[in-house]
Amino acid sequence: MRIFLAIEGAVNRLIGHAASIFLVVAAASAFFQVITRFVFEQPSTWSEALTRTCLIWMVFLGITIAFRHGALVAVDLLYRSVSGAWRETLRKFITLNSVVLLGVILWFGVAMTWRVRFQTLAGLEISIGWAYAALPVGAFFSLLAVIAHYLDHRAAEPGSVELEGAAG
Repeated sequence: MRIFLAIEGAVNRLIGHAASIFLVVAAASAFFQVITRFVFEQPSTWSEALTRTCLIWMVFLGITIAFRHGALVAVDLLYRSVSGAWRETLRKFITLNSVVLLGVILWFGVAMTWRVRFQTLAGLEISIGWAYAALPVGAFFSLLAVIAHYLDHRAAEPGSVELEGAAG
């Protein structure tokens, strides 16, 4: 279990960096789009599609970190309002439902990615499957994060695990 948690922690750090890179690229391409559209009056053909694709990837990778730290606000409030056996039951219920939801997203994400693989993303001239691939990739890593959160006893209390670099 320690090995799994260590590997998952390293993967989660890489995912955090990748999500950050997608955010930077999305911001830069959106800025480029605004400049070309309103300053030069010649909007670029590719920057909107790149921004949209990067934001999709950022969200589906970033949600992995939220799942790892149990950062689901409504669930957190409910979790803190119960104690004892109810809390453990709720924790198992949350984990099971998260795994089921992510499994569905993974399954249908793979199916959708496969189905659209021959369609082209307008402006970028790449397969739209690259954008859709964020769903199964994000769901897979989120599944690992949910399992790691459940197994990591330090994370039993929502908000008890500090986000990397959040400590002052």
